Amino acid sequence: MARPAEKARGMLNKWVKMREEGNSTAPVRGRRPGFASECNHLGDAEYYRNQIVREITGGIAKIQNPALGEHTIRDLNDEINQKMREKFHWNKRIKQLGGLDFNAIERQRQIEEGDVQSLEGPGGYRYFGAAKDLPGVKELFEKQAQKRQTRKRGEIVKHLTPSYYGWRDEEDGVLLELEEAAHQRNKRQRMEEEEADSSSDSDEEYLNVPSQEEITNLLLQEKKKALLAKLSF
Repeated sequence: MARPAEKARGMLNKWVKMREEGNSTAPVRGRRPGFASECNHLGDAEYYRNQIVREITGGIAKIQNPALGEHTIRDLNDEINQKMREKFHWNKRIKQLGGLDFNAIERQRQIEEGDVQSLEGPGGYRYFGAAKDLPGVKELFEKQAQKRQTRKRGEIVKHLTPSYYGWRDEEDGVLLELEEAAHQRNKRQRMEEEEADSSSDSDEEYLNVPSQEEITNLLLQEKKKALLAKLSF
């Protein structure tokens, strides 16, 4: 019997083969084209996108060093932003070729993680690592914070996910189990309270016997009524 890892590897190989067969042209690889629209194979597009991601990761790692100097940091930050724009176009091309929508996935991930560390300036320009401490950048951070505080209701609601409204709370089944356990617990408690109330009512009815004084008063009242009835004739 095949192990789970072997099954997963077999399914992955099958999916890759089906994806490759779904493209009219064979993979080319080689040097990355200057424009994403020149790539006509999904596998190549994903390969070139991974190249760009590695280049961006390397640039972000380098820009963490504040000893590089202001000019070097600015040039490196510009290069990272250029790579980010290039990655955006390759993500778009991958979607056109039938692949995943990486732009939507990355945008959703940013919203869920609250990505405020990478400041977005005018035109979507972003600052990374030591570039956040450059002269004039801190003022941009402050303006960005003020802008987030004064956002309108519509802008906030636009970025809310279904998880915010609790629409996905029942997908893993944990909430349903907790609700069922709470329902059974409340049901047992309600039944115990009803039993306690019924037993106390029956005890009160059984023990509610008139006292000797009350019986004497009732007898006197009956005798008075009988005497008044005789005198009335």
